[in-house]
Amino acid sequence: MLPLLRALIFDVDGTLADTERHGHLPACNEAMQQLGLDMQWSFEEFIRLSHLPGTAFRLACSLEKRGMPKADAEQYVEAFKPLKQRLYIEKYLPRLSLRPGVERLIEEALARGIRLAVVSTSHEAQIHALLQNLLGACYGNFSPILGKESGRKTGNGGFLHRRCLELMQLSPPEAIMIEDSEEGLEAARDAGIPTAVFYNEYTFGKPFCGARLVAPGLEHFSLVQLMHIFGMGFQQNNE
Repeated sequence: MLPLLRALIFDVDGTLADTERHGHLPACNEAMQQLGLDMQWSFEEFIRLSHLPGTAFRLACSLEKRGMPKADAEQYVEAFKPLKQRLYIEKYLPRLSLRPGVERLIEEALARGIRLAVVSTSHEAQIHALLQNLLGACYGNFSPILGKESGRKTGNGGFLHRRCLELMQLSPPEAIMIEDSEEGLEAARDAGIPTAVFYNEYTFGKPFCGARLVAPGLEHFSLVQLMHIFGMGFQQNNE
């Protein structure tokens, strides 16, 4: 008997929307400018720093490399955190668009009674704001929404993914993780969750070892096609 799909779990940044280039980066640069820092990140530099957990930590490391005293750097970082988040949510997030195919897949899932959740490295306030802005009425169907405040997503043995499954009372084969990055794939794989990777311009070219599906975008796949690829079925009462 085929395992039944009961949930789709989504990453956010780079998966639901191209938040890095058009959201987080300009918010960071404007925040640094407002704080009087003589720093602006290019997109290429920003992506090179993406292995560091969070933009505040990236700023701290950048200031340290510039030779700023630790006490001064800490003051800038603490001022940067709320300013950058406010700029991102209020100014740049409303300009973002969902990646092609995302909204259709979510609507197909809801029509089939498939549950929705989020596991992300982003701050939860930013996740909620993005879902509200870009997915409207579908926003209320995402539960749980686990971000930075709930624990580390990557490099943690799949802790946050396991927590998500625990809260949903599901086993790993009953879910599919939708990702865009190698680090996210590794974390989902550590939790045993089958994963589809839809890469973007800055995650393209990674090996994505262990992914069930690797493709440039969701727009080429319906929910039924994903089920066939993953060897999964729908719940009987929704067929």
